Amino acid sequence: MDENRVTGAARETVGRVQEAVGGLTGKREYQARGVANEVQGQAENFVGQLCDNVREQPLTSIAIAAGIGYILGRLRIL
Repeated sequence: MDENRVTGAARETVGRVQEAVGGLTGKREYQARGVANEVQGQAENFVGQLCDNVREQPLTSIAIAAGIGYILGRLRIL
């Protein structure tokens, strides 16, 4: 399990608690900080899952990255 998944899950949990405490006390700043931590934790957890998938299936990951690169190249987005 990737370190990002662990820290992401912890940050997400802390964010949920902060959001709940902010809602109970009526402090919007604390509540907003909780929402930000929760979203950041979800993003970090996603990165960890992505790293785990790349480690478990490297050839599939390379094929997917090549396909996305080809599509972006054909669309001339970059």
